[in-house]
Amino acid sequence: MSQTLQNLSLWDVGIAALLIVVNGAVSVALKLDLERKLAWAAVRTIVQLLAIGYVLGWVFAYARWFVVLPLMILMTLIAGFAGAQRGLRTYAGQRADSIVSIWISSWLVAAVGLFVVIRIHPWYEPQYAIPILGMILGNTLTGVSLGIERMMEELTARRDRVDMALALGATRWEAAQGPARQAVRAGMIPTLNQMAVVGVVSLPGMMTGQVLAGQSPLQAVRYQIVIMFLIAASSALGTVGAVLLTYRRLFSAEHRFLASRLLDRQVQSRR
Repeated sequence: MSQTLQNLSLWDVGIAALLIVVNGAVSVALKLDLERKLAWAAVRTIVQLLAIGYVLGWVFAYARWFVVLPLMILMTLIAGFAGAQRGLRTYAGQRADSIVSIWISSWLVAAVGLFVVIRIHPWYEPQYAIPILGMILGNTLTGVSLGIERMMEELTARRDRVDMALALGATRWEAAQGPARQAVRAGMIPTLNQMAVVGVVSLPGMMTGQVLAGQSPLQAVRYQIVIMFLIAASSALGTVGAVLLTYRRLFSAEHRFLASRLLDRQVQSRR
């Protein structure tokens, strides 16, 4: 017999929030110096989720395309900016590359899911469009950020070999394809790991939410299977796109490695 989802009071949420003390205790015991970051992360989690809760309540009440679409665009831009913040190095145009790769891959795959697989009508139904795009964006930005970071690190570590290959007449792609492969692999690994244990070790958020809301477990599983494959496709496309855009930024048309474009992120932040 299915039950309605239990409503949580502010007191219940507060009890759960106190569990962050465990993280703080670990940080203090091991002298990790993460107490302030943990406190700030906890505050941000509460504020951001409460804010999006109120926003989604308003969006669900006024389900119009001119309300849903701007929110989806904002989510994508935030994901693009977040995807460009990882790593010790950066380059001019990294933020634009992150936004473009995340935007194209996520929206293309989300369109397939909404129009072809789930076939919702209208397409901007916020109950489906916003959560599905959000899950795709969250995983795609992980792949993109890891891919860009690994590409820069691999090119830095292999600079001598890259320069030597170019000096011996190799094209820019021949010199860069090794680091590019490693970068794409790094970006795809998190999704592959997630797919390997889904349903056995972990129960994904969408499936858990549907089950808690009283949905049939088998129907919830079907939705989760669809979401997992959408995430996998978008993560792969986004990672490949980001790595290729990074490659185009760091290699000239004259087949030269533009190592001077790789900048230390800490130095840049001080300027």
